[in-house]
Amino acid sequence: MSDAAQLREAILAAQLETSNHGEEPKLATLYIPHSHLKALKLDAHVVVGGRGVGKSFWTAALQTKELRSTLGAAVRELRDVEIRIGFAATEKNEYPNLDGFKKLLGEGREPYDIWRAVILRWVAEKTVGSPIPTQTWGATVDWLKQQPEQAVGLMQKPRDWRGLIVFDALDRTSDDWRQMDEIVRGLLRTTLWLKAQPGLYTKVFLREDQAERTVFNFPDASKLLADKAELVWARHDLHGLLWQRLINAREEHGEYLRSICPANMGAGLWNLPDDMKSDSDKQRMVFEKLAGPWMGTDRRRGVPYVWAVGHLADGRGQTSPRSFLAAIKQAAEDSRDRHPNHDYALHYESIKRGIQKASEIRVSEVVDEDYPWVRDVLAALEGMNVPCEYDDILNHWQTKFPGGVNTISFQKLPAQHVERGWDGIRDELQRLGLIETRKDGRIDMPDLYRVGFRLGRKGGVRPKG
Repeated sequence: MSDAAQLREAILAAQLETSNHGEEPKLATLYIPHSHLKALKLDAHVVVGGRGVGKSFWTAALQTKELRSTLGAAVRELRDVEIRIGFAATEKNEYPNLDGFKKLLGEGREPYDIWRAVILRWVAEKTVGSPIPTQTWGATVDWLKQQPEQAVGLMQKPRDWRGLIVFDALDRTSDDWRQMDEIVRGLLRTTLWLKAQPGLYTKVFLREDQAERTVFNFPDASKLLADKAELVWARHDLHGLLWQRLINAREEHGEYLRSICPANMGAGLWNLPDDMKSDSDKQRMVFEKLAGPWMGTDRRRGVPYVWAVGHLADGRGQTSPRSFLAAIKQAAEDSRDRHPNHDYALHYESIKRGIQKASEIRVSEVVDEDYPWVRDVLAALEGMNVPCEYDDILNHWQTKFPGGVNTISFQKLPAQHVERGWDGIRDELQRLGLIETRKDGRIDMPDLYRVGFRLGRKGGVRPKG
C-alpha cells in the first residue's frame, strides 16, 4: 500500500462524524477551541450558534463523566459542579416533552412557571426533607403557584453543592413557532430568576434564528445579553478539530497519523501541540501532506488548506465543523474510489465532491428540519447562475408563484419578513445566510447552499449529477 493510500485509510478510520444521535460523545472527539471557553463558563447563561457548531455536543459533553475532568481542566469553575439537563433532543423524565408542553399550555399554564417547575424538582431531589408534588408536571406547576412561600423556602435552603442546568434543542418544545417563541421567552425569564439564586446556574443554547426573534422582549433581558456567548469556528479551529480527531484514530491508523502530526498523550487521549491549534505554518504544512499544495495542477486554483473551509462558509462567512468534517470524509472516500493512485490522500477533485456532499447534508438540515419553505423558494432558481441581478431572481419567483408569497406553505418556522412580499423573502434568505448581496448589488449564494440547490457559478464547484 502506498503512503497516500495508507494515509487515506487512516483518515477514514478516524471518527469524523459530529452528530452523536443521543449517544455520549467519546473522549477522542473532544476539542475545545479557545473561542468556546467563554461559552462553557458558568456566567455564560445564553450561548448562541448556528447549525452544526457544537450546541448539542457541549450539552452532551457537560453531562458525560468521561469528558467532565477534561472540561474541568480547561474551565476550572466546572469542577465539582452538578450537571442537570433541563431540556434536550432526547426525551427524559426530568422535563416535559413536546406533547407535555402542548398539554400544559393548553390547560392555561405559563412557560415561565413550567420551567421553574423543572428547576424546583431538581432542587427538591437534592434537598433532604423537601418533597414536592411530582406525579405530573401539572401538579408541580400548580404547587409552586398555590404554595409560593414553600417554593421560595425551598430555593432559599442552604446548599452544600453547586449546580448547572443546561437547555438545548428548544425547537423541539413545540411544532408551532409562535408557541415555541413563548416557551423560549419563558425559559429566558426563568434564567434571569435563577441568577438571583447563589450557586445555581443555567446555560441556554439557542440557534441564531431563535435569538434574533422576539424571545428577549421582556424586562431586564439586557442582563442576559450582556454575558451572551457565541459558538464560532475560525479556519484554524476547524483544522485543529480535524487533526484532533485524526491523531486519536484507532490502533495503527492513529499511530500513522501521529507520525505526520506529532501529539502528546495526556488525560487519556492524544492532544495537539500548540502550533497545531493556530493558523500556523505547521498547521498549513500538515494539511498539505493530506491534500497537496494546490486545488489543481498549479497555484491558480487555490490552496486546499484555505479553499476547503472557504467554500463551506454560509452567507455570513461561517463554516460549521459538521460541514467541514463531512466534506473531508467524503473527499477521502471519493479519492479511494476514483483516484486510488493519486500522490496525495485527498485528490483536489474529490475535495470538490466533498463540498457537494456537505452541501446536500446542509440543505437537508435547513429544509427538512427547520425551514421547509426554503426548498420551494430556492428550487424555483434551479439552473440559474450566480451572482445575478435580484430582478432575475424576482422574475423566477413571480413565474413559479403567480399568486405571490401567500401561495407558499410556511410550515414550522416562517420567514419573519414574509409580510413584505418577495423583498421580505430575499431579506430572510440573507438573514439565514443562504444568500448574500454583493457590493455591486448582485445576489450571490455560497457554495454550501448553491451546490445543493443546483445553481451554477462560472468556474465554481458544479452541482452533483
